[in-house]
Amino acid sequence: MGWSMFIYLQRLTYAFSAKPKRYSSDGTDPPILEEQEPTPSDKPKTLVKYGELVILGYNGFLPPGDRGRRRSKFVLYKRPTPSGVKRSKHYVVTTPHSSKAILDTKQHSISYTLSRNQAVIVEYMPDEETDMFQIGRSSESPIDFVVMDTVAGEKTRDSKMEQSTISRFACRILADRANPRIARIYAAGFDGSCNIFLGEKATKWQDGREIDGLTTNGILIWHPRGAFCGGEAKMGIWREVSVGGGIYSLRHSRSAQQKGEPVEDESNVLQDGTLIDLCGATLLWRSAEGLSKSPTKSHLEKMVDDLNAGRPQCPVGLNTLVIPRRVTVTMNESGAVNENQQPYVYLNCGHVQGHHDWGQEDDSEARRCPICLETGPIVKLCMGIEPAFYVDSGPPTFAFNPCGHMATEKTVKYWASVLIPHGTNSFEAVCPFCATLLAGQPGYVRLIFQDNVD
Repeated sequence: MGWSMFIYLQRLTYAFSAKPKRYSSDGTDPPILEEQEPTPSDKPKTLVKYGELVILGYNGFLPPGDRGRRRSKFVLYKRPTPSGVKRSKHYVVTTPHSSKAILDTKQHSISYTLSRNQAVIVEYMPDEETDMFQIGRSSESPIDFVVMDTVAGEKTRDSKMEQSTISRFACRILADRANPRIARIYAAGFDGSCNIFLGEKATKWQDGREIDGLTTNGILIWHPRGAFCGGEAKMGIWREVSVGGGIYSLRHSRSAQQKGEPVEDESNVLQDGTLIDLCGATLLWRSAEGLSKSPTKSHLEKMVDDLNAGRPQCPVGLNTLVIPRRVTVTMNESGAVNENQQPYVYLNCGHVQGHHDWGQEDDSEARRCPICLETGPIVKLCMGIEPAFYVDSGPPTFAFNPCGHMATEKTVKYWASVLIPHGTNSFEAVCPFCATLLAGQPGYVRLIFQDNVD
């Protein structure tokens, strides 16, 4: 028997003795053989994603850096075991703070105080069909996403609020484990003792046997009317969500005692593009399905690279400009600061140029554009790099006024038409990347580059 025949027989023997090869079932390989029992290692390792909560005003990261539960966005994944709760029973007590449900730190309950000697306790029981996620200012363990007040404009490590208006346990979201597309929001969150307290002065009401209420500054939600992706959605109306998940029109002021009128044809189910206002910070909900249709961060970075590949020039200094991904000065190859490469945009006309002294008015921030001779403010230009805020994947040809964040035409026009709660009673359009109030009409400018001139 020759050597080649010996090798052939050895391989044939191994093929019959070895275990059948296993394949993935994700559609890229042949399916797993039906006669084989899956082993624990064969279980799907991909996590089921419900969606993302993204804070308006942060261009992809917090100034000190995303750390732990404090970050610019929070991704909601299906938990290994259910963590949701559902309403079980309710009853009236005369000493609420000493009742069994309140003292039991493992029993979820909501206490509605009607008077000093009377309260309605609503008990909650574990729900195998949902996962619960909680948002608030508190750093205690029940809070999954720690959110602090958003400071408008350029963020620094020293940007702090003297007093926060965000509740320590602001709200909670219950996601359906069987149908990951369904996630419902409720005002207020359970504290470390699994309790929610609505004090005697809190807005509350009884409708038959049911009881419900509102938090002090309220949790407001805004649903887009239509698909968020594509930028064709019509503007929605701000509503308030109750502790029990009901939808109501806004109160006369943020913390007024009288609740709004019930809105029967709207629900607390989050839609792709729903805004959630915590009175101090506004969150954007992006569904997993919606995010799959949005540009990725690498796509946005490639668009910046493509623009820079066109070697845009300053018409005055005739130097090449480099569009940064952050609001900062650019760096040259040696790592030294190169301010000459930082592009600026004239906000009244949209012409993009470098930094120069031509056309500067005496003791004024206004400058005269050397191309069209129009006088107006200028600002550094940078890329809006947070993908969740984009409604399409077009080129970044527009910028917000007055901050200079670049984005696609549809994205800029969409956010310029959305009014965000500002203060206690006003609503203003803001740049989603830095939360700066938009200036003038329409609040943005079309960019005009002098590029591809070689």
